[in-house]
Amino acid sequence: MTDLILFWHRRDLRLRDNAGLAAARQRSPKVIGVFCLDTNLLERDDIAPARVTYMIGCLQALEKSYREAGSQLLFLKGEPAKVPELAKALNAKAVFWNLDVEPYSQDRDRFVRESLQAAGIEVANFWDQLLHAPEDIRSGSGTPYTVYTPFWKNWSNQKKDDPYPILEGAKGLTSEELEQAKAVGVCPLPTAKELGFDWQNPLVIEPGELAAYEKLEEFCDGAIADYQENRNFPFVSGTSQLSAALKFGAIGVRTVWAKTVEQMEAARSDETRDSIRVWRQELAWREFYQHVMYFFPELAQGPYRTPFKDFPWLDNDEHFEAWCEGRTGYPIVDAAMRQMNEIGWMHNRCRMIVASFLTKDLIIDWRKGEKYFMQKLIDGDLSANNGGWQWSASSGMDPKPLRIFNPASQAQKFDSEAEYIREWVPELRSLDTEELVTGKILPLDRDRCGYPQPIVDHNQRQKQFKELYSKQKAKAGES
Repeated sequence: MTDLILFWHRRDLRLRDNAGLAAARQRSPKVIGVFCLDTNLLERDDIAPARVTYMIGCLQALEKSYREAGSQLLFLKGEPAKVPELAKALNAKAVFWNLDVEPYSQDRDRFVRESLQAAGIEVANFWDQLLHAPEDIRSGSGTPYTVYTPFWKNWSNQKKDDPYPILEGAKGLTSEELEQAKAVGVCPLPTAKELGFDWQNPLVIEPGELAAYEKLEEFCDGAIADYQENRNFPFVSGTSQLSAALKFGAIGVRTVWAKTVEQMEAARSDETRDSIRVWRQELAWREFYQHVMYFFPELAQGPYRTPFKDFPWLDNDEHFEAWCEGRTGYPIVDAAMRQMNEIGWMHNRCRMIVASFLTKDLIIDWRKGEKYFMQKLIDGDLSANNGGWQWSASSGMDPKPLRIFNPASQAQKFDSEAEYIREWVPELRSLDTEELVTGKILPLDRDRCGYPQPIVDHNQRQKQFKELYSKQKAKAGES
């Protein structure tokens, strides 16, 4: 009799290059996929409708892929405890899954693992969403890295695994087994709207495994060659736009790395090789933040650095609302916030600009911005979002902790023709480029366009933040 292996999908919504799924198929051809629509996650107050819509799209594509491979993808809705119930109902020999770094995920997995083992069902776990498991990248003294540069040096020198084979030649459930699965709660895949998430706009990133591979190919056929130069310009399509696919595992990170190897071998100039290397460094930043979250789970709740544990944030509610809605009176900031509100995605350079503005100009707690991002972003990911916000707020792991972005300087450097500003702040399209990128718009022009006056003065607030920061450092005993 063929052993039935249940494979529990979470952040690995694909059949190709899936570490745990490949191991399950090696063990037995009867590999059945399951995905739990976890209400502990879906009922949180920081879930973006665009992100859930993208996830459902990925699951629809994955369900189709399972059918083509000869098996099924089953869906459960509710507590993850339903996974052991399903395994018992199907007399599964084992449940395989890929590990995650997030605090909730680790608690959830511990509970499910213990439930399965108590029922005599084997558990097998794998690291899949990272090129290197957290325990494999440590400093010379054996401690976790808290600074990116030495992490990168170690990480980049480690051998990377090849992509895993696709699931194929699988066997599905019998009609009797399918009825048993339904009896314990297996249901059709609901729509995002049925789950309570109504995203009206088109998705800026197409969901699914095939779409992710096509996006990778498109990027490597063009933009990767000029990535180092173009990645900072929000009006240029200079980035891979693979962040959502990597967050949900619609594409395997080993596949992505293998493509960089292929591109590096084909590169004909130092500039192209430099661009590929810079993109690899971005992949390493992604892993650095995940490793940090794994070793320091308290980061999910608050700052790493002592001066920020009781920082006297001003937390003006009206200022926060203006920031959220893109009406701060600073064109580059408002353009970025409106982009995120409308399409569920924001260029990375702009994420840094608006995060610096919230924390250093408005002097508002970074955790409010972190949560708002998670409520909007199609690619919202705890580790990356938390790491980016703590970097911008100077509260995280950073050898140069005080970094303040001047909105005007950023706009002049990275949107010099105001193309991005004009796209997302259309009421200002008729104004001169110089006015838009410097933010020096005459009060009469602001009134005529229906655009607000700046809600704060950057120079004054920069000075105020530095004074607060110096006091907090002295209080914490930092030099």
